[in-house]
Amino acid sequence: MKTEILNVNGMNCAHCEKAVMDVVAELDGVAEVKASAPEKKVTVVFDETKVTLDMIADAIEEEGFEVV
Repeated sequence: MKTEILNVNGMNCAHCEKAVMDVVAELDGVAEVKASAPEKKVTVVFDETKVTLDMIADAIEEEGFEVV
């Protein structure tokens, strides 16, 4: 398992955090995800053989947030 921290712009509230966590958690290979709107960070624990960091970032961006 690999742990990565992504900087995500556009998260302003608990609803935003939940939206990001829900979409990332749906990806096959994601073991854990935690989003923090105040810190503008998303921490993801995932299996690199099943999902890539780019796939995770794309899922977040498809929800309307910006991964920087």
